[in-house]
Amino acid sequence: MASLPSHTQAVTVQKSRSTSATYANDALLEEKRIQPLNEGQVLVKINAAWLIAGFLNLQLWIRKAQYPGIVQGSIFGADGAGIVVASSERNDALLNKRVFLVPMRGWESDSRAPESSFTIIGGGGAMAPLGTFAQYVAVERDQVIQSPDHLSDEEISVFPVGGVTAWRAVVVNAQVKKGDNVLITGIGGGVALVALQICLALGANVYVTSGHEDKIRKAVELGAKGGVNYKADNWPSQLEAKLKEAGGGKKGDDILLTSVIDSGGGDIMGKVGRTLRKGGKVVVYGMTANPKITFTMREVLKNQQLLGSTMGSHKDLIDATQFLAEHRIVPIISHTLDGLESVEDGFQLLEGGSHFGKVVIRIRHRSDTHAARL
Repeated sequence: MASLPSHTQAVTVQKSRSTSATYANDALLEEKRIQPLNEGQVLVKINAAWLIAGFLNLQLWIRKAQYPGIVQGSIFGADGAGIVVASSERNDALLNKRVFLVPMRGWESDSRAPESSFTIIGGGGAMAPLGTFAQYVAVERDQVIQSPDHLSDEEISVFPVGGVTAWRAVVVNAQVKKGDNVLITGIGGGVALVALQICLALGANVYVTSGHEDKIRKAVELGAKGGVNYKADNWPSQLEAKLKEAGGGKKGDDILLTSVIDSGGGDIMGKVGRTLRKGGKVVVYGMTANPKITFTMREVLKNQQLLGSTMGSHKDLIDATQFLAEHRIVPIISHTLDGLESVEDGFQLLEGGSHFGKVVIRIRHRSDTHAARL
């Protein structure tokens, strides 16, 4: 094996020194020394990292200082994929294997909620300074998962955070099965798109909402039955009409929604009440529209359920990855950026909100690195 580098480029969190800066925190591209591996660690050469898009704009929140536990000097990035190039164990079976990093800590296998304090790597928290916006990352070997053979490093790097969130919402909480009618709100975001792909692989009939007609069209091209623009005041009636049309004369629960996978919050129960069957589930993994949801006696009498769902466990991520491999699902990438120095371009894409899918950074490896403020 070729000798390993002594330093790595990394994008770190640094408090902005400018009073007119767009963000409270800068993203500094700098050179950091690679420390010797501790017992039980491996060194991963990162080839791709996900600049999180959609509901989970974690890196953007850190730039704006709107995320708890930010640690100055920490490395950005929760998702990353590459190859194991060194290990503290001799003859480690993981050497030269393609892997991706487990992005969360504190939740191993409990089906209900985290067993201990839950945190996500990248930008701070209990795992600081660990992050994936770096050429090389040292991490515990039990915190990497082998990448599915059918996916590139870029494709699998955009999966973990969004994938485990979608898996838990769709499979663990909504318990979607073949033939179900499912509504996914806010299509185009990272979690919503993975949720769409999982539902389709399960054989469900999927409907979507978006504020952009183009995103609805793209979702239909992927396999959704149809969609409605949530900017229209009568979108619930439009959805009801589409369900009746697809039902072909059927009545009752057969033409109603079985579940809703929602990222908006607000009056979602009121909006879907007429189209959600008795005992139907609304699984909410975010509240981008409104941080409150109204739940009335009307829903109680229909035995409708409102469930909170956020990310998932290590076991959930393993199960989701196996499903991904079995069904040959390929995560949808909106933009691929070249090099860690292009991170700022990624932040601008996230701010614009026009992307359909994930924004991924292809990480270059070279020796002529130098520090620069992005």
